Amino acid sequence: MSMFVWPIRVYYEDTDAGGVVYHTNYIKFFERARTEMLRSMGFEQDELVTNAGVIFAVRSVQVDYLSPARFNEYLSVQSSVTEIKKVSLSFAQTITRGSVECCTANIRIACLDAHSLRPKAIPENLLEQLKNEY
Repeated sequence: MSMFVWPIRVYYEDTDAGGVVYHTNYIKFFERARTEMLRSMGFEQDELVTNAGVIFAVRSVQVDYLSPARFNEYLSVQSSVTEIKKVSLSFAQTITRGSVECCTANIRIACLDAHSLRPKAIPENLLEQLKNEY
């Protein structure tokens, strides 16, 4: 299975008073990496809303915080698609600092109709590309 890697620099705004990445910001880092993964495949989320009438929403998150990341560190977010269904995608994501795992997550994303917010099939062209690349 292929892996998408996205670099992240820890900014002051990402940290708490102790200079450690605040726990919810790891979720933001994971979100950015998934967005960049789609972008690298030629899919912009605003265009998916306009052209296909779909949005993606987090359905579930399971996170393990393993080693703290700190201000100004250079991190790497690895993302792999672990399951592809008609209306959902599952990801395994890891944030590392060099060879040290800082945080891991299993995240399930639902595809929703942009207007009704009801489940809707992932656009076929996106599904095919995900199956081919990840």
